[in-house]
Amino acid sequence: MFVKVCGLRTSADVDVAVSSGADAVGFLFATSPRQVDPATARSLVAVAGPTLTVGVFHKQPVDEVRAIAEATGVGAVQLHGDYSKDAFTALADPRWQLIRAVPFSAPDLRVGAYGEQFLLVDAPRAGSGESWDYGSVAGLRGQWLLAGGLTPDSVAVAAGTSGAWGVDVSSGVESSRGVKDHGLIRAFVAAARVRS
Repeated sequence: MFVKVCGLRTSADVDVAVSSGADAVGFLFATSPRQVDPATARSLVAVAGPTLTVGVFHKQPVDEVRAIAEATGVGAVQLHGDYSKDAFTALADPRWQLIRAVPFSAPDLRVGAYGEQFLLVDAPRAGSGESWDYGSVAGLRGQWLLAGGLTPDSVAVAAGTSGAWGVDVSSGVESSRGVKDHGLIRAFVAAARVRS
């Protein structure tokens, strides 16, 4: 089970996620309580070491996405929302992988439809912490991550119901919006590993 912990803002957050065994850590550049600036993200990328680092974007122009990805050195670029196939083509680069993040009701719900290496399937409002009918995507194949409403208590069942290749969490490991709880991060990764 591939585990991504998203919305990290401090080196302590990254340390805990990495030491807990997370496969990827995400940094949010869109407007949000979880947002980090490129300089902070660059320092967090260094802390993460060989763990996959992901820059998360929402409704930001392709040129801005590319500039931030280059400045921070992230290993993957995650695009949320109404990005076109052309946007993914424009951002294709050997320096990073691409993640297409969409709600479970989106068209073209298959890995690689836009040239991405990973597909992230989320609730209609990303980052809301809302759960949904995880069984509705049980037919998906390939490198896809389940997101939306996952917690240490629910992740194993949700992953089993959906057949997900991986899971992604942000609000489900927070003590308050934008503030990560290190105990919950450890518990989430351990619970996800039970499924694998």
